[in-house]
Amino acid sequence: MLAVPGFGMRRVTTTRRYHRTTRRAHGRRVLWNPVFRPSRDSLLRQNAVIDRLELPRIQDDNELEELKASQDLVPIVPGRTLRIDPRLDPDRRYCRPWTRDFVDDLSEAYYKEFHQQIQINSAVRTVQVQKKLRRHNRNAAPETGDTASSHLAGITVDIQRRGMTREQVKWVEQYMSPLKDLGLIEPEEERRQWVFHVAVSDQYTDWRESKMLAGEQPADDDAGVIEDLSGDPK
Repeated sequence: MLAVPGFGMRRVTTTRRYHRTTRRAHGRRVLWNPVFRPSRDSLLRQNAVIDRLELPRIQDDNELEELKASQDLVPIVPGRTLRIDPRLDPDRRYCRPWTRDFVDDLSEAYYKEFHQQIQINSAVRTVQVQKKLRRHNRNAAPETGDTASSHLAGITVDIQRRGMTREQVKWVEQYMSPLKDLGLIEPEEERRQWVFHVAVSDQYTDWRESKMLAGEQPADDDAGVIEDLSGDPK
């Protein structure tokens, strides 16, 4: 399983400078120093997986409905461990099956740890929707090109980070770190929207099924790995 390329197994070592940025918030200084810093390279990796799978960038609502009908896109179902931002259009509460597998596993593990739900703020988008989004959000990824938004292929969800405690944010970072190292996900911590933007490789489901065949639960296993991780930025 580890030999199959997802978002890439090779780690490129780069020298990063972290600039201390502060703002006033009830008299405290807030340092933004995420584990999963957004970058052009991350967008390229997300689009490389979409191209490998030959997934379409969904142009409009007609194409979106066709993919729903064929079950290439599946609904994200809220429940005990998961909620959806009520502002998210019901027609766009869909994603690829392997992305939903990841969401289900993460939400179950998070609920087990904190007895709270995670919230999905965004899932699949069409090119039309992305164009509208870019009119008032300069940080939104383009709708075309090598760095186009991976939401357009349905492999990505945005998980709300606002409202999480530092402990909860660190837990999510540590949960995702081994999955990123395996090339199964490509996460980013967006600054202005305060979400975890997570693109999921189709190989996540194969990895998940292999764990289950071995008699393990993905969420339980990851929680055990997480205890040994430092959580320091890479």
